[in-house]
This record gives sequence, structure tokens and C-alpha cells, in this order.
Amino acid sequence: MGKKSNVAIAIAAAAGAAWASTKALSKPTGRPSKEALKYDHPIILAHRGGAALAPEGSMAAFENAAKLGVHGFEIDLRLTKDEEIIVFHDETLERVTDFTGKVSDYTLSELKAADLGYYFKDLSDAYSFRGTGEQVLTLGELLDAYPQMLINMDIKDNPETYEGSLMPSKLWRLIEEKQAFDRVVVTSFFDEQIDRFNLYAQNTVTLGAGEKEVKKAYTAYTSQFRHLYHPRSDVFQLPLKARMVSLDSPGFIKFLSTLNIPVHYWSINDPVVMKKLIQNGAKGIITDRPDLAIDALKLD
Repeated sequence: MGKKSNVAIAIAAAAGAAWASTKALSKPTGRPSKEALKYDHPIILAHRGGAALAPEGSMAAFENAAKLGVHGFEIDLRLTKDEEIIVFHDETLERVTDFTGKVSDYTLSELKAADLGYYFKDLSDAYSFRGTGEQVLTLGELLDAYPQMLINMDIKDNPETYEGSLMPSKLWRLIEEKQAFDRVVVTSFFDEQIDRFNLYAQNTVTLGAGEKEVKKAYTAYTSQFRHLYHPRSDVFQLPLKARMVSLDSPGFIKFLSTLNIPVHYWSINDPVVMKKLIQNGAKGIITDRPDLAIDALKLD
């Protein structure tokens, strides 16, 4: 046997020993159950209220989705100039309103004058909500209007901005004021925002997974060291792919489910894909077309 073969055998043996030792020392534990995630069938969350059917983040969208029978909403959060939390996705206002500039440049009262349906086209390609009075909503208004709904909220403000630095504490105080601990999920693409929020919440609120947490979980899943993954999130909201990596495999979903972590996928508007994801083990569909989702996921 040559020298190279001996080296290869030694490396393999060392790797095997490392795996065995970590396996013995590290025992993965699942996340504790959270009240917000206690449902016995797949759920439908209307993305921004159902953004293909009415202006995103508008009361018209939420009312329509609620009437259709969704289980909750997936929304985005921004902080205004006067430090009010509003339901809004973009950093700037141009895409969906008749205003220009950043959300953080305006007070809430100023933003209430914006036409939230200014650029919305309905399924007939008509500007059906322009000038109908749809306004920016605060998170408090949404929580008050739908106490029965699960609301998945995504912190959009970057933690390095002034607004982002304030958002975690502001959000915690509002959830505490509304006593909404068991009917919300707090998440962000920025893992730091989730961590900052949890400094206040102390795991009393259901937490989603940021980009780094998703990467950590998937890396563990595709390695021999799955047992080293210790989750910090209660639920994963995932796209079908991220950087050309498929995140919708039954194996990955099962890996997370063994840790008591349900998986919701966004933004899924194809009924065929919805059904396939549920068959693969997904527990929730986040969609712009709640009308299609309600029909596709009817329980037998």
C-alpha cells in the first residue's frame, strides 16, 4: 500500500472518529411548541393580504382574504419618521403609491394621505383601486382588526439604519401592548433583527428564520453532521430556491419537522405547486392568490 493510500485512510479514520465523537456529545433537541403554530392541517397565509387581488397591505386586501377563509396574513413592517410601525414592504413609496421618497421621510399622518391603490391593476388589467381611499395601515390597526388571525410579520428595516435600530424594541412594545404573543410570528431576512427582538421577547413570541439561519440548517442537512444543528427559530418561511439551491425537497422538510419546525413556502401562486409542497410535508402556503389556495388545499 502506497504512502498516498495510507494518508487517505488516516484522514477517513479521523473524519469518522470526529463524526462519532460529535454524535455522542451533541444530541439535537427540537424547538418547544408555540401556541401560534398549533394547527392540525396546512394553513394559508395571504401574502401582503393577497397582493394579486387587491393593493398589497391595504384593508381591502385583508378583508378580501379574510372573507375567503385564510388562516392568516404574511406582512412586512417599516418604521415611519415619527416611529410608527406600518404595514409596508418597500423602502420607498413609488411602486405602489402616488408618493415618492422613503417611508422613513414621512410621518404616519402624512403617509395616510398616500393612495395605496394608485398603481394596482386587478386581474382584468384595470386600475380598479386608484382613488378608492385605500390607506397605509399601522400594525396596531391590523392587530385590532383581526384578533383571530395568525400574522407573520417580516422586519424590513436594515438593523444598521436608524429605523432598523429602533424597530425590535418598538415591535416588542406593541405586541406586548396588544397581548398578541400567541398570534404572531416575527421574522426578518436580517438574523440580527430577530436576535435583537428576542432580547426583549425572551422566546415568548414565535420566531422565524433569517437568511443565515436557513443557510446553517441547509448546510447541516446536506452534511454528515446534522446532529450538530441546534435551531434558533420556530418556523421557516422559505422560497422554493435560493441562489439556485432547491429548498423544497421532502428530505429537508422532514429534517426540520423532526426538530418541531414547520415549513411555510412563499410566494406560491400555482395550485399544482401548492399541492406538491403539501404532499412533500410543508405546513403552510404563503400566496398572492388566496382564492386559488383555498380551492387547491380543500381538506377531504
